[in-house]
Amino acid sequence: MSAPRALAVTVSNRAAAGVYEDTGGPLLRDGLAAMGFSADGPTVVPDGEPVERVLREAVAAGYDLVVTTGGTGLTALDLTPEMTRRVLDHEVPGIPEAIRTAGRTKVPTAALSRGLAGVAVRTLIVNLPGSRGGVKDGIAVLQEIVPHAVDQLRGGDHPRGDDS
Repeated sequence: MSAPRALAVTVSNRAAAGVYEDTGGPLLRDGLAAMGFSADGPTVVPDGEPVERVLREAVAAGYDLVVTTGGTGLTALDLTPEMTRRVLDHEVPGIPEAIRTAGRTKVPTAALSRGLAGVAVRTLIVNLPGSRGGVKDGIAVLQEIVPHAVDQLRGGDHPRGDDS
């Protein structure tokens, strides 16, 4: 079976407008590649409807994993969770719970991230915070979870221990 495909997406109104350079997206892409994914991106989009559009395009293109960074905060302009929810067939709440829990050990405000995770068709979609620290912490959590999740979505079996 070929290497699973992943897409890194940066959600930032200012980076999309060229106000500043996206630094979290390349970090995310490199982290996905280090996990063994054939990683594309980062695709940089402003928050709102463009997030839904890029997620739907990624699902249609058959990506195994899409990870976004940004747009998960508390302001009226942070719409990534709402746009993600429109695309998902079902949520996987344990992933963002694990990301928030791990992040809180370093930064208590990590609990404020509204990021989601879930499955659309056979694509796992995960929202990470927009900070470089949030990306690094999120990748650390995802490397323990995502390879198995993607394997399951690709038709893999559950690993069996000695008691099977």
